[in-house]
Amino acid sequence: MAIMIEEKYTTEIAAPKVIDSDAQNEKYIAILARLQRQEQLTDDEKNYAQLLVMLIKAYEDRRYRIGRATPLQVLKELVEANDLQHKDLVPVFGSKSAVSDALSGRRPFSKRHILNLSRKFHVSPAVFFG
Repeated sequence: MAIMIEEKYTTEIAAPKVIDSDAQNEKYIAILARLQRQEQLTDDEKNYAQLLVMLIKAYEDRRYRIGRATPLQVLKELVEANDLQHKDLVPVFGSKSAVSDALSGRRPFSKRHILNLSRKFHVSPAVFFG
């Protein structure tokens, strides 16, 4: 069964296929963006957009793999992103020395620390488990 997509899309990607280059990925993203800007999509256009999303995601998952962050890396990123200083974490860890030990990696996070961190940064406690 042939899917009827407006000619403006079929001339750009006659038959969408697995993405194998950054240029091809950018082209698919541009077409998807144009589809998403439209107020009304036909069912075929919705299916076409969904296919593009799947192809783009698959490519980017392969191309731009992100390694798992350690709990310490997560904390350091959150501290930096929120422009905090070590003293701002004293209520979480209980003392300046405990903050210093935690940020240097000398002391693992306790369950209480993890709960306090997740509340402070409004994130799931799971991000602080190794």
